[in-house]
Amino acid sequence: MRLSRFAALTSAFFVTTALALTGASAAASAQLPTATGYVALGDSYSSGVGAGSYDSSSGSCKRSTRSYPALWNAAHTPASFAFTACSGARTGDVVSGQLGPLNASTGLVSITIGGNDAGFADTMTTCALQGESACLARVAQARTYIDNTLPGRLDTVYSAIAQKAPNARVVVLGYPRFYKIGGSCLAGLSDKSRSAINAAADAINGVTAKRAADHGFGFADVTSTFTGHELCSGSAWLHSVTYPVDESYHPTSAGQSGGYLPVFASAT
Repeated sequence: MRLSRFAALTSAFFVTTALALTGASAAASAQLPTATGYVALGDSYSSGVGAGSYDSSSGSCKRSTRSYPALWNAAHTPASFAFTACSGARTGDVVSGQLGPLNASTGLVSITIGGNDAGFADTMTTCALQGESACLARVAQARTYIDNTLPGRLDTVYSAIAQKAPNARVVVLGYPRFYKIGGSCLAGLSDKSRSAINAAADAINGVTAKRAADHGFGFADVTSTFTGHELCSGSAWLHSVTYPVDESYHPTSAGQSGGYLPVFASAT
């Protein structure tokens, strides 16, 4: 009798405790915000310059319905979608003009940023127009910026994102290598210039991945998905020099859907 009574009391104690803990967990969960919205930040590689089908309301930001953020949104229909990425954006532009939609209910953020800070457009213009020596010097200048100044600029952006969207999964995406060395191109830049540009892409990706990791963000490397689809590969997912000029050296529609989207999707 005593053992039976003890067993009954013990069982009652554990049942009561379990119910109390379950209730506490449920109450705590109910107090947490539901983080389900998606916000796409960044520069032209995120806005979709080069992919065509631009939203006319986005003006010079050139946000494309074929960009990886728009494609991911269409496939997953998050609770909300804010697309503030803009052609030409630098780190300071993200902080000053793109973070408005971020809040506690933001569950996912994507961003490409840093290429314009490092002088992407000027570097490619120099390389295309001024020959190998000038190209290598300009790439070296960009590398110095990437190594010494860009990390702090990225820290500023990432800290601002984390502060405004504390519950979000943040995925930082990198940039592809532009050229297949020894490929099918018979004219244009020398292979030495092309190799230097590829090495600069690797450098900015390395810095970006490190800063993202230190902020607890994911990094999505598109190098592998673009391998075999670089310029001079015969199956490029990047534009060479184009008109309009601002689409030069940007992903095509296939580059967004085949190069960026799967890498982003696997990181979410």
